[in-house]
Amino acid sequence: MSKASVQCETLDRAIVFFQGPAGAMPRQARAWVAALLLCGAGAAHAHNPMADCKPVDGENIQCTGGFSDGSGAPGVTLDVISYDEEILVPGKLDENSRITFARPDKDFYVLFDAGPGHVVEIDQSEIPQ
Repeated sequence: MSKASVQCETLDRAIVFFQGPAGAMPRQARAWVAALLLCGAGAAHAHNPMADCKPVDGENIQCTGGFSDGSGAPGVTLDVISYDEEILVPGKLDENSRITFARPDKDFYVLFDAGPGHVVEIDQSEIPQ
């Protein structure tokens, strides 16, 4: 059962509880139900993946990953891949949602992969020299 299904089932039970035997819902109960609906809406709100890479000196690049809701992405995969699909730098973001690596000699792109629908690609041309 999905989280949304559980929330809806819980909300249905709350409505039945507040309605009582006569079926009329008191004003205070309606306020509580409205609050429950608003809280549940945030859980279903989508967050988009975000990643940024920049040079930290002449030889290294630092990438940061996270989500549009402001949450970080520690432990999420961020690989540096050549154009012929060879993984040049396999990596995971650290506890600060960052990874630093030496700029590869080959043409490359960075792949931030937080799961299906949460992927960002950054081409080397988008990273300043």
